[in-house]
Amino acid sequence: MVRTRTEEFQELRPLLFSIAYRILGSVSEAEDAVQETWLRFEASPTEPRSVRAYLSTAVTRVSINVLRSARVRREAYVGPWFPEPLLADPYQDPERSAELADSVSMAALLLLERLSPLERAVFVLREVFDFGFPEVASAVGRSEAACRQLVVRARRHMAEGRPRFEAGREERAELATRFFEALREGDVEGLRDLLAAEVALVGDSGGKAPQLARSVVGARDVARLLAAVFPRMARAAVTFEPAEVNSEPGAVFHDRDGKVLHTMVLDIHDGRIHTIRNVINPDKLHHLGPVADAWAVHHEVRNTP
Repeated sequence: MVRTRTEEFQELRPLLFSIAYRILGSVSEAEDAVQETWLRFEASPTEPRSVRAYLSTAVTRVSINVLRSARVRREAYVGPWFPEPLLADPYQDPERSAELADSVSMAALLLLERLSPLERAVFVLREVFDFGFPEVASAVGRSEAACRQLVVRARRHMAEGRPRFEAGREERAELATRFFEALREGDVEGLRDLLAAEVALVGDSGGKAPQLARSVVGARDVARLLAAVFPRMARAAVTFEPAEVNSEPGAVFHDRDGKVLHTMVLDIHDGRIHTIRNVINPDKLHHLGPVADAWAVHHEVRNTP
């Protein structure tokens, strides 16, 4: 039975989104890249020899172009820039589950930000999705030799930024459970015991929402701040639900009406939490559901005894 183009495209949509998201670090931009890929496929007068190769090439090239213009905007971004939080990766491959999970973490995506758009695209296609070099070369319009060099450079940059001892999934989950229990209770010492000495609490608000602080460093100060603020947030009916965010332990916070307030991700290695990243910019949360008025919540929390 001959399948329609729509059916072929829908089957590959999860892969296309996952490629685009890793190149762009943005859910909304990745969705736009996938839509543009569909429009090109739909308008093509010829049937490609390999639909997977055609669509992968198209979404990669669209994503590279979007990333080049996005980088200019990110340079003018107010405060730290983080990727848009992703709760579930639509593409699954049991044989590459570890690579897929690792490559979508906040830490990995921020490392990818250091690469050039071409390096990033080649690394994603080759190292994450295991495309052959002929496919990679075709997708980015470079020779295989050039792509091999790009991969070598990208691997080196990625390796330089990774921690020496990464925690396993069970260890991370157990530590995160203890962290969120201490957070609910406002337990300063309980929090401090889980934090690395130079832990950093950082937030991405883009200047569009209030945040605890642009950056707080040090186990004592971070623990004190969290233990002081989150019980007050709870009294103002702010709730949170622990969840995997970008394949890392984290949580989604909601206001009293159940609207999304912000996400939190814990970067765990060496048996401690080293970075706590909060995405507070409302523009980056719409794909998770209705977004809260963070300023109104902030005002309520400040006036809560």
